[in-house]
Amino acid sequence: MKKLPTLFLSTLTAAVALLIGTSAHAQSANIENLKQMKLSGVDPSMPPVPQEGKNANQLRENLKRVKLPPGFKIDLYAVVPDARHMAVAPSTNMLFVGTRKNTVWAVTNRNSGDTATEVKPFAPSAKFNNPNGVCWTKDGFLIVAEHNRVLNFPAAEFFYEGGDVAVIETVPQGKLIPVEEESFNHGARTCRVGPDGMLYITLGQPFNVQPRSKLELYTKVGIGGIVRMNAFDGSKREVYATGVRNSVGMDFNPKDKTLWWTDNQTDGMGDDIPMGEINRSTKAGQFFGYPYIVSKTRITDEGYDKDPLPANTVNPEVMTDAHAADLGLAFYNGKAFPTKYQGGFFSAQHGSWNRTKPVGARVLFTSLKADGTADKTEVFADGWLDDATGLYRGRPVDVAMLKDGSMLISDDFAGALYRVTYVGDAKMASR
Repeated sequence: MKKLPTLFLSTLTAAVALLIGTSAHAQSANIENLKQMKLSGVDPSMPPVPQEGKNANQLRENLKRVKLPPGFKIDLYAVVPDARHMAVAPSTNMLFVGTRKNTVWAVTNRNSGDTATEVKPFAPSAKFNNPNGVCWTKDGFLIVAEHNRVLNFPAAEFFYEGGDVAVIETVPQGKLIPVEEESFNHGARTCRVGPDGMLYITLGQPFNVQPRSKLELYTKVGIGGIVRMNAFDGSKREVYATGVRNSVGMDFNPKDKTLWWTDNQTDGMGDDIPMGEINRSTKAGQFFGYPYIVSKTRITDEGYDKDPLPANTVNPEVMTDAHAADLGLAFYNGKAFPTKYQGGFFSAQHGSWNRTKPVGARVLFTSLKADGTADKTEVFADGWLDDATGLYRGRPVDVAMLKDGSMLISDDFAGALYRVTYVGDAKMASR
């Protein structure tokens, strides 16, 4: 390949730096305007995503392949491109959906029917970057956790119609993790506000197995762990859990206030190891094994298997199929589903990307014992992975509960939200 002239490379580098600087300045200016409730100048027209047509019809057709326990049915709730994690609004019949791109979607059900009526971008003037994580404070403020920034939108569910929305900058751009640790790998954050009112955020570590040179920094910052902080100004930040590879889903058990979370494990060790994990944090400061051990399998990279296992290592509550990519998790506290499901949690498996025979693309259910620990885990919804061809027709990301006791499942591959309802055995038999 011909070597490019030094002058050309210098000019190109300067141009790119100028472009990045200009973009960052524009984004910063927009946020400053939003913080002061001033106009940003963004085009307020936001065309909604079409909810009917050939694409929606095919999504409904695909759902005929999904298998559920008797008495349950699944329907298309909304067409939502790149749909990832969901935050159901506390006071209105709507929700917000994050993506790994640059959009947060506002999904509204204006007539309180079985499907959403409108899907459009939320706060486009904020210029999001990987806004995967969305969650609510106890008083109805919407948190958006990006790759390296955290924003807080007061009363988002009531003031989302225009392009500009008031915002609180909880963590400024570049302050969630050190800028030099930003990576395209494992950069999707998830968030929850805990019973203590603090904001919890998962921070995946970007390597397959982190080098030893990163251990001290990652432990200090909380990369490869879970951090918590004040949801409004980012103060009182502390590392809540360590020894995590890449958690992309968590929820608090409302009964005992413990935090449950999924963890995606090391690639390249074989089809069946290491298994995926669902963990339970009962207090701050616990260590969950990574990179020394995962799902009872020692990690050989960097010689971690030669190190003694830290004495305070907490074992996983649930071990799932290797490489199934366990993501979103939510407890079921409604009354519409049978008693069996009440008090347990559902979790989504995105599906494997590097396994000889693909596995996953389904939703699991885990029941709990009387002492609050995991009891049994079983497949609840399956069928997005075509066994005959090995092709994905969908890839579940997150689960969320609506006020009527039904459950939503997001799918970033198909670009959709699905709604699961319980109609009873007799009604199903008559369909």
